[in-house]
Amino acid sequence: QVQLVESGGGLVQPGGSLRLSCVASGRIFRFFAMGWYRQAPGKQRELVAVITRDDSTTYADFVKGRFTISRDNAKNTVYLQMNGLKSEDTAVYYCNADVQATLFTTRYVYWGQGTQVTVSS
Repeated sequence: QVQLVESGGGLVQPGGSLRLSCVASGRIFRFFAMGWYRQAPGKQRELVAVITRDDSTTYADFVKGRFTISRDNAKNTVYLQMNGLKSEDTAVYYCNADVQATLFTTRYVYWGQGTQVTVSS
């Protein structure tokens, strides 16, 4: 079993910055990718950014140039640096991890509980 715990959300004014963190713990044999998704009220969950085990990154068009995903392998942690925040970035942000728990198990995608980001003046 793998647990993901997000932190770093909060209230910020438009144009401000936040850094989200997601720590993975439990039985982790191999990471394939970790990512951030978000879900605003009344909307579907959507991809924000993903980073793979070879550090390849993918971003949604609406965050390109403003958000940066990174990871610290030693700490099993993925970060999302969010700059130039807009009101439309308000959402619950979820971390996920595509991992293989042991050599003998298949890949599985785990999700965190989410952290609220509110952008408002």
